[in-house]
Amino acid sequence: MDSFISSVITLVLVMDGFGNIPLFITALKKVSPERRKIVLLRELGIALVIMIAFLFLGKWFLRAFGIHPYSLSIAGGILLFLISLDLVFGGGDEDHKKTESKKEDEPFVVPLAIPLVAGPAALSMVMIISAQHPNKLVTLAAVLVASFVNSLILMSSFPISDLLGKRGLMAIERLTGMILILMSVDMVMGGIAEFVSL
Repeated sequence: MDSFISSVITLVLVMDGFGNIPLFITALKKVSPERRKIVLLRELGIALVIMIAFLFLGKWFLRAFGIHPYSLSIAGGILLFLISLDLVFGGGDEDHKKTESKKEDEPFVVPLAIPLVAGPAALSMVMIISAQHPNKLVTLAAVLVASFVNSLILMSSFPISDLLGKRGLMAIERLTGMILILMSVDMVMGGIAEFVSL
């Protein structure tokens, strides 16, 4: 049960729902209000399908390329650390500019489903959890619960943005980044310990 809760919390933090709110608002502000919920559900559904695919194909992927679980843990930790630094010290402005410069059409798959929800860190984390826990049903449940929590946050993106304001969102994003930095260091150290114990 502890590993399930830990997996859910880790995935929710890695998906960074609060950090993605400004990007989702920017991407959806030119979509008509009555279409926003439909577009959001579609993009979140696509992201969930991609993560489930990585969950069940993760072990095959590792075997096919001869990647050891400890290598994935170390690489995932480093990747998570770099993303966490970006959350703590900022750098989202460039992402905003990229999103704003896109066509006025409804976003499809990119950038909402990939890479904002099912990004490199989230997919790496799903593969790591899949490699560490043999019970796929428990891991699948963790992915579904984490996706549900993330979906609730993003579906409420416009009201949450109005309530917290720009500074409030920035504070939550930086706090999330600090937690993820601690988790990334733990992942790297766990991978190194596993390698040394061989």
